[in-house]
Amino acid sequence: MSAFPVTRLRRLRRTGGIRSLVRETRLDLDDFVMPLFVGPEAKANDDLPGMRRHSVETLVAEAGELERLGVRAVILFGIPEDKDDEGSGAWDDDGIVQRSLRALDGTGLVRLTDVCLCEYTSHGHCGIIRDGEVANDETLDLIARTAVSHVEAGADAVCPSDMMDGRVAAIREELPETPIVAYSAKYASAFYGPFREAAESAPAFGDRRGYQMDPANVREALRECEQDVAEGADVLMVKPALPYLDVIRAARERFDLPLAAYNVSGEYAMVKAAAAKGFLDERQAALESLTAIKRAGADLVVSYWTKELASWL
Repeated sequence: MSAFPVTRLRRLRRTGGIRSLVRETRLDLDDFVMPLFVGPEAKANDDLPGMRRHSVETLVAEAGELERLGVRAVILFGIPEDKDDEGSGAWDDDGIVQRSLRALDGTGLVRLTDVCLCEYTSHGHCGIIRDGEVANDETLDLIARTAVSHVEAGADAVCPSDMMDGRVAAIREELPETPIVAYSAKYASAFYGPFREAAESAPAFGDRRGYQMDPANVREALRECEQDVAEGADVLMVKPALPYLDVIRAARERFDLPLAAYNVSGEYAMVKAAAAKGFLDERQAALESLTAIKRAGADLVVSYWTKELASWL
């Protein structure tokens, strides 16, 4: 290859039109999923600026607005009125997510649901507690039961996020035809704080390091993905996204399944806070962040910026 002055890479950066022609990574709204919180009543969400908790009624209105803007898919997170030790509200036929799914029937949105118990348990952990620890195998039946209840209410795909070993197989046995988007590499991250406040799902004691992944490990993440593929997952997910771009890239290179990444609440809230202080431009920072996630190899992205992205694009 010829060196400078014959080779001048800046030639393809001179104008916006030329930069667009040779751009390697593009953002497409079809690749984004909008998270939505729904509870007994609508209220503001101070922990996630720009987001709110919906009632079933306001959720329907929000879904209509998202469709009008061109958003294709949503993922639902439920906040029940009552909680118990087993999280029984998660699979209640009249539960908040189940009612929301039925209310959204007839929309053009792809309806995904988060399948976990943490929002529904009185202790805030993702499974049944025995002797102070989460009982993996006892939890599997409840996770599968929750997934089945979501599909019966109208979910198009279920997304188990509990990180119990064997949960994809447990769901697949009950739902042979339903797409499973597995939170395969879900790390025990500090970046979940705003979500846990918004979803009222913070652990009442201890933490989730015993079942969520150690942030130091990437080979283990690939083993988690490999196990989920073997158990019947249709889509793999890495969560969080930005601190784990190397994990997204490693998973992309190893597996041919569609790959998702969750641009989590802390990543979103940090940019919102910095923008509010005038430290950076939110739109530019958000677009750069989302482009980085796609560039690393994600096929689809769950992001709180999805609605804003619809207007930016």
